[in-house]
Amino acid sequence: MKNILLFTDPGIDDSIAIMYALLHPEINIVGIVSGYGNIDKEQATNNVAYLLDLANQTSIPLIGGATRSCTGKYPIYYPEIHGKDGLGPLQPPDTIKGKLLNFSEIFKIIENHPDTIVVDVGRNTSLATALILDENFEKKIKEFYIMGGAYFVPGNVTKLAEANFHGDPVASNFVLGYLENVTTIPLNVTNNAVITTEHIQMIKKQSNNPLISILDDVFDFYFKAYQELVPGINGAPLHDVVTLSILMNPDFGNFIKRKVKVQTCGEEKGQSLADFRVGSEQKEKNQQTKIYLTLDYQAFVNDFIKIMTNEG
Repeated sequence: MKNILLFTDPGIDDSIAIMYALLHPEINIVGIVSGYGNIDKEQATNNVAYLLDLANQTSIPLIGGATRSCTGKYPIYYPEIHGKDGLGPLQPPDTIKGKLLNFSEIFKIIENHPDTIVVDVGRNTSLATALILDENFEKKIKEFYIMGGAYFVPGNVTKLAEANFHGDPVASNFVLGYLENVTTIPLNVTNNAVITTEHIQMIKKQSNNPLISILDDVFDFYFKAYQELVPGINGAPLHDVVTLSILMNPDFGNFIKRKVKVQTCGEEKGQSLADFRVGSEQKEKNQQTKIYLTLDYQAFVNDFIKIMTNEG
């Protein structure tokens, strides 16, 4: 069983990642940090609360994260991809409102769960804040997993930058420059984690879980958005789900270790940089990031279907 503190900003793929984590028999979510990103913090919080209500797991602590980036600029949201409220065509019932605990609750949770793994599938602002507020925070965390970056492939919000790093490049650059025990799952991996309508229908047929009851509506919206972005694509990549899947199944891909920097301004804002030349890994052995570069696609699909059809 792995204790996970999840930083998120749901968003459709974030929401499906939360479903995956809630249904996984070997994941214990010790807290969810809800912040801005794909949508604003308030709506993200209500979306998390809705998912927890469907899963009958409302006892999971919900912690208030950041409202905007370290750059001070107001965030840009993507309703064309995630819908106005982050769940595609759906909106949480008005009766469900997320009740947030103070940010300091993070530190209490870590004290009570010493083997916690932090997974950040959103903007890195809240994680950077935790590292700034407690200089010993890193030492209390077993591992860090971050969905972000792009190497050898174009970005998805600019020609160079992936959305999470672009949304707060200052925070991402700080986090990756500071942490030593961090693994990143970038676009060159997550772009390949394509789930199809057929996969979703297979899951729907095998599960009566209330979480799965909304999966097809949410996914269909996401798939149609990707059909506009990538003509001819046969499904939609679940960037955040594959981050959790690799955490639980590290042999699903191959990684290398390099020092990573994130460009903080200009046309290259949010671009992730690493030296991939042969022998470059010997130059800076400290504070190196594990960067996943490949994915066993069929293994990921099999794992996704298996976990999503688990009734909990």
